[in-house]
Amino acid sequence: MAAKRKRGALAAGKAKRARSAPSAGEAAPEDGPRDGSIPPQEYSIPPPVSQGKWKNKERVLIFSSRGINFRTRHLMQDLRTLMPHSKADTKMDRKDQLFVINEVCEMKNCNKCIFFEAKKKQDLYMWLSNTPQGPSAKFLVQNVHTLAELKMTGNCLRGSRPLLSFDPIFDREPHYALLKELFIQIFGTPQYHPKSQPFVDHVFTFTVTDERIWFRNYQIIEEDASLVEIGPRFVLNLIKIFQGSFGGPTLYENPHYQSPNMHRRLIRLSVAAKFREKQQVKEVQKIKKKGTKVLVKEDPTEVVFETPAEEKPVEIQLVKPESKPIVKDKKKLRKIQRKKQKKLFRTGG
Repeated sequence: MAAKRKRGALAAGKAKRARSAPSAGEAAPEDGPRDGSIPPQEYSIPPPVSQGKWKNKERVLIFSSRGINFRTRHLMQDLRTLMPHSKADTKMDRKDQLFVINEVCEMKNCNKCIFFEAKKKQDLYMWLSNTPQGPSAKFLVQNVHTLAELKMTGNCLRGSRPLLSFDPIFDREPHYALLKELFIQIFGTPQYHPKSQPFVDHVFTFTVTDERIWFRNYQIIEEDASLVEIGPRFVLNLIKIFQGSFGGPTLYENPHYQSPNMHRRLIRLSVAAKFREKQQVKEVQKIKKKGTKVLVKEDPTEVVFETPAEEKPVEIQLVKPESKPIVKDKKKLRKIQRKKQKKLFRTGG
């Protein structure tokens, strides 16, 4: 009969096998070969990819109000995909005040917020806020193009950390410097985040042109370090910067900003002015047609260039001309003419 095994025998055997494998931090045994090669019986465990700790615990809440269209919903979903440190929430009711968002962020354990506010089902506003102390900025979002709409060739790793590229004007103006710090804290993925990848393969660019901030996302190609646009893309028109979160004293107000309502009103006024101008031109033409025409007097110099025609003598015919017979057949007409000629020849002879 086989001998019975003790309870600790199996565990001891496993422990002995585990001890034979050197750890990543330990040095190689002295008995092994000195040329650096690993013996076939031994194996090594590679160190973990991220050896640091997740210290910068930035969490961004991305959600919207009710009444947004499909393009805004896709843009919001694209930002959640590109930002692994973001969280989602249900749509907020229009009747609620914006100060309620601070409580929602506190319940979701988020210290940053991107809130999309829709008005009149055609205007889109974006709030970027540092909750609950502030500051916060309100933008008008224009020229929105999503990832699915652009159909670009670029493709980056999901959850990778982006590089943030800013225009040099962000370091010159004080309000742009404040926005730069806000963009860094919101769009920058924290290092060693659990949902992020330890790779940097795309770039977020913030460029200031025509008093607006243009957002673009590019992929870094390893072969020649060139950039290929991925998307999404949109333009931010700054309205105001507030000291608090979703309100408070105004730190900066954009003097070049024009509200969408005013823009549409100016377009309507320009169209109406063109219509009025056309109507006035038609009325002037009608008045000209109804007015009396001024007759131009005869010019005496026009007779100089007239040449009188030669006068022909007037001939009066006293004898009635003979009627010509209407003959359809040409042969008969020739026979009749021959007979007349013979009669004239006989009488004359």
